[in-house]
Amino acid sequence: MRKHLPPLLACCLLLLTALPSFAQKFSFEAVKAYPFPTALTASAQGSRVAWAVDEQGKRNIYVAEGPDFVPRRLTNYLQDDGQELTSVSLSPDGKWVVYVRGGDHGSSWNEEAPVNASFSPVTPKVQIWSVPFTGGEPKALGDGENPAISPKGESLAFTKNGQVWGAPLDASAPAKQLFSARGTNGSLEWSPNGEQLVFISNRGDHAFIGVFTNAETPINWIAPSFTRDRNPRWSPDGKQIVFVRTPGLGGAPDSVLARRHQPWSIWTAEVSTGKAFKLWEAPKTLAGSFPGTHGGANLHWAANDRIVFLSYQDNWPHLYSIPATGGKPLLLTPGTFMAEHICLSPDKKWLVFSANSGPDKQDIDRRHLVRVPVDKAAMEVLTPGTGQEWTPVVTGDGNSIVYFCATAQRAPLPAMMPFKKGKPTLLGESLLPAQLPIKQLVTPKQVTFKAPDGTTIHGQLFEPKGGGKKPAIVYVHGGPSRQMLLGWNYSEYYSNVYALNQYLTNLGFVVLSVNYRLGIGYGYDFQNPENANTKGNSEYQDIKAAGEWLAQQPQVDASRIGIYGGSYGGYLAAMALAKDSKLFAAGVDIHGVHDRTITRTLGITAPDRYERAPDADLASKVAWQSSVTAHVNGWTSPVLIIHGDDDRNVQFSQSTDLVQRLEAKGVPYESLVIVDDTHHWMSHANALKVGLATADFFQRKLMKPSNAVGKK
Repeated sequence: MRKHLPPLLACCLLLLTALPSFAQKFSFEAVKAYPFPTALTASAQGSRVAWAVDEQGKRNIYVAEGPDFVPRRLTNYLQDDGQELTSVSLSPDGKWVVYVRGGDHGSSWNEEAPVNASFSPVTPKVQIWSVPFTGGEPKALGDGENPAISPKGESLAFTKNGQVWGAPLDASAPAKQLFSARGTNGSLEWSPNGEQLVFISNRGDHAFIGVFTNAETPINWIAPSFTRDRNPRWSPDGKQIVFVRTPGLGGAPDSVLARRHQPWSIWTAEVSTGKAFKLWEAPKTLAGSFPGTHGGANLHWAANDRIVFLSYQDNWPHLYSIPATGGKPLLLTPGTFMAEHICLSPDKKWLVFSANSGPDKQDIDRRHLVRVPVDKAAMEVLTPGTGQEWTPVVTGDGNSIVYFCATAQRAPLPAMMPFKKGKPTLLGESLLPAQLPIKQLVTPKQVTFKAPDGTTIHGQLFEPKGGGKKPAIVYVHGGPSRQMLLGWNYSEYYSNVYALNQYLTNLGFVVLSVNYRLGIGYGYDFQNPENANTKGNSEYQDIKAAGEWLAQQPQVDASRIGIYGGSYGGYLAAMALAKDSKLFAAGVDIHGVHDRTITRTLGITAPDRYERAPDADLASKVAWQSSVTAHVNGWTSPVLIIHGDDDRNVQFSQSTDLVQRLEAKGVPYESLVIVDDTHHWMSHANALKVGLATADFFQRKLMKPSNAVGKK
């Protein structure tokens, strides 16, 4: 419910709101000026690397080559037009750089659809491009995505509308469809000699692995069954394939609310015959379920004829290896930490990855580079310290590891270190703009507190300088399978949030970023808790505990605590306002989910079959009770609701519905709609708009005397 203020009072409030800005040391525009690197890749031969960089919405390809690895911008996209660059890859000889321009490849649906956040009268395309490493004009190879360059280095395969196409790297001929197969086809990988292409044909309740040879040879289906096969990888000699098998959909309805093991197994198959053999089956425990991590099972066929994979079976996402003939898996990475961003070295003898592990007890909230042989539990942390390091690649010559890194102050940049170990070298410091206020950013502190059920919750506390009681804000990440760190985050979405948390701290707010249960980094049980999500929202107790912990801190004014978050974090922020407006005086809900029964309960309570789950009615009721909309009657605190109407992760209608409910209840709200942008603010201008609106709202609602918190 919007209310209008008398002109004189409005002017006074405007003056009061502006007063803190005189002491402001940097602007949000300044802290958001950081460049963000993604999609790092290395050529199979030599020492060439390539990656994408987002510089205030201007996204370009950068390249470098050893031994000096001096970054060089290769493309010339100089507009903030919302066109992302993904699937960056190099031909084996390093002569060509390939990338996809357009779409929103972090979305849950329609990722291949164009994004037009700049309102261009001409609809943008999602296209595959190639450009010579040495420089030149990029050439469009065709509309599509998911390019896979042949080991011969002359052509690539890619997907378009669920079918597989091919094109020469130099664009000397138009793209053409390689073959036709039912289903949605993808996960392309060439055989080592470049003569065959393995792919997945997803057919809904089941999925097949197929091998394409040429237009004259029928597709070879590998051990087709009533299962979902995935993650195919070639043996070094190209005679076998290793893959993951999970059950197909179906069976009698089981309990919706119960936690169940999600079975999976690893199989090998002879390509010539299609005959498959089970190599390993995951333990039939909850932790033995298929891993919900970056890269899933992270399956590879490594040197010494060993298969490497990732499993949560000991409660942590660890790397294992097993002989290709079978046997007992060898745990390569024991310890209480997670492995992610996993890379197999070109000689296939080493796994290099990032992990929240190291000599410092606070490393559980960081990322460091680690390596381990594929056949021996001899793990080494390569980059100890207080920084963050992630996404390593090993150059084709095996001499160097190139990766991204950041600190609590310095934004992400590429870096290089010798594979034989040595001092890391930071690359591209000149990319950091002069206005980035590196020296004025605070170092967040690791804090822990207990939820009501005794679970230990980690957070990062940002504290402004100066004494006295200050307003405070709880930040809630999305996902929910994410982890906020003690520095700039490896996700562009969360680096954006890290910048905003630094800006809010600079304005005088104490900010607590909370890593609630359902998030990664603290083991299987933490990531997969009981009664969470739509099964009871048990994770909300961690959010409330964060607010109560803040209220007890001597530097915090307990009557001026706000909360904000995006996506799943928006859902939990809205839940906090609905359930605990007495604790949370104001909030910002950014593209949150509010009704957890939409698109869910009909399939549970009235499925298109005779049978129903034994707890169908209870599960539907619990999903409703886990929804924000079920608790709107208790909502009194003011809120700012933000949503982009081309969101492909959370339906825009979730916010439309909530606005109508708040209006009907007389809850004070403000709104900001971002037209034609997605969940990830593809336009830098829109990311600025959202951050500034969030900060302005909290300044107006919380930067006031304790007896006037902004409630109406």
